[in-house]
Amino acid sequence: MANIISGKELSAKLKDELKIKVKEFEETYGRKITLAVILVGENPASQVYVKNKIKSTEYVGMRSLAYYLPENSTEKDVEETVLALAKDVNVDGILVQLPLPKHLDEGKILNLIPAEKDVDGFLAENVGKLVIGEETTVACTPFGVMQMLKSTNIPLSGKNAVVIGRSNIVGKPMALLLLQANCTVTVCHSKTVNLKEICANADVLVAAIGRPEFVTADMVKEGAIVIDVGINRTEKGLVGDVKFYEVEKKASYITPVPGGVGPMTIAMLLENTYLCALRREKNA
Repeated sequence: MANIISGKELSAKLKDELKIKVKEFEETYGRKITLAVILVGENPASQVYVKNKIKSTEYVGMRSLAYYLPENSTEKDVEETVLALAKDVNVDGILVQLPLPKHLDEGKILNLIPAEKDVDGFLAENVGKLVIGEETTVACTPFGVMQMLKSTNIPLSGKNAVVIGRSNIVGKPMALLLLQANCTVTVCHSKTVNLKEICANADVLVAAIGRPEFVTADMVKEGAIVIDVGINRTEKGLVGDVKFYEVEKKASYITPVPGGVGPMTIAMLLENTYLCALRREKNA
């Protein structure tokens, strides 16, 4: 039976550690770290995410700025808000809550955020730095997954790692981080042939495909570490991309849904904000 990697417990521990670092930052540089969040529209899930982000930001001692724009905001309205925050020397990080309403150009708006304030780690400049191994801001979810893997105390070097999913937000940066940890990495997706056999050879399996309970026990190697990034709403409630009760019997470590990767994403957003502020001061 697998050990459970609780994102809820680990994120709480990391936030308490960050609280100490944030206080030291204030004492050293004489100012508060500030995160600005922009929410356009009234998407219920986005409202919950933003509320949780603001609460967590304040918990660790950072200043939180929230900008709520109506659903019918023009692209110009949103762009002006982002540009004002980009120029504001008191703002360390900018987060535009996704998804945006369909009439807005997501890519165009996100590209207005300066790379040094990109706490989501989505911009091409930051992704490019990750590719070549330079210090940068890493997308929050893969960053959180790496902390979860670290918490197992199992060395990753030389392990076979398989990532199911190739999104820009999770799959691709996840593969790059595992590569940096000296894993041998395979990225699988909807067109992959022999998916089951590839997954069954993985020492570390990261599922980020967005399909409810897609990963079954026959796809998992005995003793593998299984990280479930998926969160899917079904008739029986929230489930991940992994068939948890089957797979936990074979895995050495596994993450639950909910309470697994999700809480880590917010913790890493705060860590990224802290790191952005620190880099700004050191480069000043």
